[in-house]
Amino acid sequence: MSDESLADRVEQWMVGQMPIIQMHGGTSVVREADAETGEVVVELGGTCSGCGISNVTAENIRRDLIMDFDEVTEVHVKVPSSGDQGAATVEGGRGGDLQHETESAEHF
Repeated sequence: MSDESLADRVEQWMVGQMPIIQMHGGTSVVREADAETGEVVVELGGTCSGCGISNVTAENIRRDLIMDFDEVTEVHVKVPSSGDQGAATVEGGRGGDLQHETESAEHF
């Protein structure tokens, strides 16, 4: 097991596995990643908001995170339906600085 937190490892995974998000003008942030409970929460924003295939992206993230991380058992991917993406949403390596947030967005 790595010394890096699960949130950091998931963020690194997103950088490598989901470059399409940034290529299409989307953003993502790891809101929560708890190795004890196995729960991960990822928020998509930018052009993912209202995108017709964001549900496919979300399902791919859910499936692949569970397959690639032994400690991950449940993944929630939040996609706002409008352009409102919250002030704390970051691009997390897909166009911005690598980081994750611990505060949940209040707009969902």
